[in-house]
Amino acid sequence: MNTKIRWMALLVIALFLKPALGQSQQVLNLTLEECIAKALKNNLNVAIEMMNPELAGISIAKAREIFMPRFELSYGANRQETPSYWWIQGAGTSINRLSDYSVGVVETIPTGGNLTLSLQSYKSDTNQAFQLINPRYGSTLRLDFVQPLLKNFGTKVNRAQIVQAENNMAISDIQLQNTLVDTIYLVQETYWNLVYAIENTNVKRQSLQLGRDLLAKNKKEVEFGQLAPIEILIAESQVASRDADMIQAEALITRTEEVLKTIINLAAEGDARLKRIVPKDMPDFKEATVTIDEALKRATDRRPDIQALRKTIESKELTVGVAKNQMLPGLDLQLSYWSPGISGDRILYLDDNPFLGVIIGKQPGSAGGSLRDAFKLLYQNWNIGLTLSIPLSNFLTKADYAYAKMDLDQSLVKLKNQEQQMILDVSDSVRMIETNAKRTEAYRVARELAQKSLDAEVQKLQVGLSTNYFVLDFQEKLANARSMELKAKVDYILSVARLDKAMGTSLEKRNIKIAK
Repeated sequence: MNTKIRWMALLVIALFLKPALGQSQQVLNLTLEECIAKALKNNLNVAIEMMNPELAGISIAKAREIFMPRFELSYGANRQETPSYWWIQGAGTSINRLSDYSVGVVETIPTGGNLTLSLQSYKSDTNQAFQLINPRYGSTLRLDFVQPLLKNFGTKVNRAQIVQAENNMAISDIQLQNTLVDTIYLVQETYWNLVYAIENTNVKRQSLQLGRDLLAKNKKEVEFGQLAPIEILIAESQVASRDADMIQAEALITRTEEVLKTIINLAAEGDARLKRIVPKDMPDFKEATVTIDEALKRATDRRPDIQALRKTIESKELTVGVAKNQMLPGLDLQLSYWSPGISGDRILYLDDNPFLGVIIGKQPGSAGGSLRDAFKLLYQNWNIGLTLSIPLSNFLTKADYAYAKMDLDQSLVKLKNQEQQMILDVSDSVRMIETNAKRTEAYRVARELAQKSLDAEVQKLQVGLSTNYFVLDFQEKLANARSMELKAKVDYILSVARLDKAMGTSLEKRNIKIAK
């Protein structure tokens, strides 16, 4: 019964494993630049940040609408019916009808003024007696201009929203650059850590194999009575220790590879679980010479976070100027010019005396006649005036101004703090480049000496002047020297990349430009 159950269990496992076994992992041999290209294309943080400039562009268009002319149209109709209360009305019930409409174009100009060009027309009809024109058509062509002279005056105040939206657009572009710089560095850091993990595993594997070879050799020599059995225990202990190091090194490869897959968003190109990344590039030590003064100059001109803070300060300086303007009293200049026109059916009375109440005819008129008179400027009227408005209390506007000034001062302090951090980052990066260059050279010498020491110890073992313990010890030292040299090379490459990030030149170095 137990045998039958085991066979059924094996059958179920085989059915589940069959699809997985049929899907072999695809090996992707990628260079560092290919990984960076994939990250810039697929990384979700980059995709999120790329939307911000588009949103900022929409905000600019919205802010500019304030200076776009707008068309206004209105229409109204009114009918009033009341009982007559005066003999001159001439009817038991007084009925008045009025319909009017207006069309106009209104525009706000950058100085803060409002310019309105309008045409107003109406038709009036009544049953009251003694009318000279009935129905009556009226039209007025009108130009109005209102310009603030103190509060709300000037292009600086009235274009503030547009300028701030444009600054926000520039900040969005800079933040996108900063995200790209960070992403490039993350790819570099993870890629070279993966290279180190793989090469370190190869070193561990080679060391493990040397230990196994020595263990096999010791077993044969013990078998022939040439070594004491204790030598087998020593070799087995070293092999077990190196086997544990090998397991840990392989786990580090898997972890680092998963991080790199996430950064470059390999899932966007298919099932990332079925793909393995094998780096093509190997760490190459090429010493670079960069002075701190030169690096600081580049960082001051190109570092994205510094540029973003400067743009933010520009916007806040503008906010302070607007808040200061709002504390002024209001003084508005009003200019108006209008030309009326009237037409309609002219009622003709007997002896040209409307008080007789005898109508002998009409001279027809039309709405077009009133429009013609208005556009001919037959009757010219104008008005000019000033309106002064002084608030009894400006507590809120003073508070807004104080807040804007303090907000600006805070940003200036942030800029100084960021500049100090920039100096520290650049200085540390330059020093790390120098330190890692020396470390790389020192570990190269140490690795060469460790190799020579091992070779000499093996020769001594062959002539009986050494023991397996010392050979294993020298093997371990050589493996560690190789790992440390490799780590120093990777650290040097990453310190150069860290300096590029600190200076904000990662995009420029790769000739990457953001399309606008």
